[in-house]
Amino acid sequence: MVTKKITVRGKVQGVNFRNQAKSLADELLIKGQVRNLPDGNVEIIATAEDGIVQQFIDWCYEGPPSAKVEHVDVEDESLRWFDDFKVVRDRQ
Repeated sequence: MVTKKITVRGKVQGVNFRNQAKSLADELLIKGQVRNLPDGNVEIIATAEDGIVQQFIDWCYEGPPSAKVEHVDVEDESLRWFDDFKVVRDRQ
């Protein structure tokens, strides 16, 4: 098991990125979370087997059809345990 912090840069907010990421994470049995960042990027914490997380990262380079991904940063994190994969919504 590995945990990765994935930051997706580009036009990735307002294009259904978080919900599509959750759908794929649920399909791949990835645990973690996805949230919008104040700078317009999306941050994902993903925990699963290394090969499964890599499949998810590969998808992040494309995202949903209306996204325009410019760059994906991936960092190793200490192993983190989550009950499921959730979309973190901003409180307004």
